[in-house]
Amino acid sequence: MKILMINGSPHLNGCIGTALGMVAEELNKQGIETETIHVGNKDIRGCIGCGTCESKGQCVFDDLVNETLPKLAECDGMVVGSPVYYASANGTLVSFLDRLFYANHADLTMKVGASVVSARRGGTTATFDELNKYFTISSMPVVSSQYWNMVHGNSKEDVLADEEGCQIMRTLGKNMAFMIKSIALGKEKFGLPEKEEHVWTNFIR
Repeated sequence: MKILMINGSPHLNGCIGTALGMVAEELNKQGIETETIHVGNKDIRGCIGCGTCESKGQCVFDDLVNETLPKLAECDGMVVGSPVYYASANGTLVSFLDRLFYANHADLTMKVGASVVSARRGGTTATFDELNKYFTISSMPVVSSQYWNMVHGNSKEDVLADEEGCQIMRTLGKNMAFMIKSIALGKEKFGLPEKEEHVWTNFIR
């Protein structure tokens, strides 16, 4: 079992890296492998809607997105972490996720997802909601903790001093491990939910 950890911060070992590390530690204790992909310091442009991914199965821009696509197909879930900028996720991370999920052709049903956010003070819940929408449009169950998945501070030291935030991260890791293992047992016994042919409804005709 494997979880992708997506670090959307420009700083590898900053607030988000620290929070993701706590989640990963709990997953590793449960025998679940983790791999961290550092996105926040990369030069990643947004989607241009060219449709190349529909025919080729990958993005026209051959960068970290295409490197991550096969890993997304093979993993059992992902944790996406972002600092809060203007009550929103890091723009580089948003561009990465837009293209990753749009270009993806793999079935993500029942792969679990969780988001983790960090801020000095405010904007965390708006960013938390923004990131979770990538999962809920993809049939991915969202893993929760004992509170919204957030830490506060301007530095790694601040995050480590946020005792409640640290506990939230540890609980998230434990809950994610339980959910992954439970889904694996369910798939083995019952299989995945039956899929209907996708219906597209346009409201302006």
